[in-house]
Amino acid sequence: MSPDELTYLAILLCSVPVGFFFKNASPRVKQWGGSTVGLLLTLVTCNIHTLHSTITILCTWIIVKMSPRACHFLVLGWTFIYLLFFRTVTYFDLPAPTPFTNAIQLILTLKLVSFANEVQEFSRAKKQDVASFSNHSTVGTITKIPSLIEVFMYSYCYIGLMTGPFYRYKTYHDWLHQINSQDIPSWKPMVIRLKPAPVFGVLFLIVSHYFPLDYVKMDEFYDCTFLYRLFYMVPIFFVFRMRFYVAWIFAECGCIAAAFGAYPIAAKSRSGGGPTVEYAPLERRADGSKVNIEYDYETIKNIDCYGADFCVKVKDGMRCWNMTVQWWLAQYIYKNSPIKSFVFGSAWTMLISAYWHGVHPGYYLSFLTIPMCLASEGAMDAGLRRRLSDSGKLVFDWVHWFLKMRAYDYMCMGFVLLTFSDTVRYWRSIYFSIHVLAVFFLILGRVLAVMTPQVPRKSKEEK
Repeated sequence: MSPDELTYLAILLCSVPVGFFFKNASPRVKQWGGSTVGLLLTLVTCNIHTLHSTITILCTWIIVKMSPRACHFLVLGWTFIYLLFFRTVTYFDLPAPTPFTNAIQLILTLKLVSFANEVQEFSRAKKQDVASFSNHSTVGTITKIPSLIEVFMYSYCYIGLMTGPFYRYKTYHDWLHQINSQDIPSWKPMVIRLKPAPVFGVLFLIVSHYFPLDYVKMDEFYDCTFLYRLFYMVPIFFVFRMRFYVAWIFAECGCIAAAFGAYPIAAKSRSGGGPTVEYAPLERRADGSKVNIEYDYETIKNIDCYGADFCVKVKDGMRCWNMTVQWWLAQYIYKNSPIKSFVFGSAWTMLISAYWHGVHPGYYLSFLTIPMCLASEGAMDAGLRRRLSDSGKLVFDWVHWFLKMRAYDYMCMGFVLLTFSDTVRYWRSIYFSIHVLAVFFLILGRVLAVMTPQVPRKSKEEK
């Protein structure tokens, strides 16, 4: 493990006992203490580069104050433009930010864009309530526009500061003002969530030792056989998954220890977004005794390891990976796509996601391969799978799953190799196999859909 990875791991491990300390604290202690810990971490790991996050927060606040009813897209534009400057500071003879500064800036961008959207929704709802003399639903809505200090505290809260999960200001506010947090379970759900992490960690160390990424950048690697080069992307993606599984599980455990993101199951919370329906935070019987309420931590769930590995479709695999960020992308990017089309919307979202991750060409090569895979699996589903028997669908799904994993292996190489030359060199050495297969299945699915007549759906009377 690199020194940076060890630092991340140490921060994640320390977040668990810190979380238990803040769990039962007062709102003021949570607010000031959580932000103080986060700001100290930022100063220690980022030094002078802390100015980047500070400038981003201040300018966001100015935009929100000047135009609260139309600040969402303005803040989105501001934060993403600043990301470009942030990643090109060396061209202005400024020192390059540390990796920790980059991690904080990434999460901060998501939080501030979401914050602006929450302010905009609150301001518009308030105006509508005054005009119509009615009250709107308060699910997921803030109760007032936070002050500058409150925004700073939200931005620098130690929870999810570097590794996520992403969370909205409303989620943060609900944590500060949690009722009877001592009744919310932490130990049991944390232990359950933590169980697979040691296994993933050991597998990461073993496989990364025998299949180092740097070997792909050496000329000797390309003297190996085609099958070995094709196989090598499998352990590379395996190592990639294990690293993030461990990081995100520990990040979730830090939230669980603090009871952060805990809501009653009845709230039907979604990763990143939080509750989707009205819920009672605390109920009592007529005799004054408390009603047992079951809680979950779906709001801060960032990875579904089983789903990511064993779901059938590329589309479903995306929903199981970095789930809180996927919610952000779906809510603020996909829904606002310039053209309302699944394939175009997916391409637009992947382009923005690549930009958010960085300026390395490998990100764009990888992310922009996803829409092609989505189009091909959609074409094959419409052209072939729907017409198969149950046993035929089972075989189809197994083949689909195998190809989905190989597609992710393939795209991961661009994500980790980063440069255009290294990525294309590797893809060329395996003859751009996934691109070729994606185009082949897209054409095949379209042809089958045209050649095979549609089976008319039975009416309810016929059924």
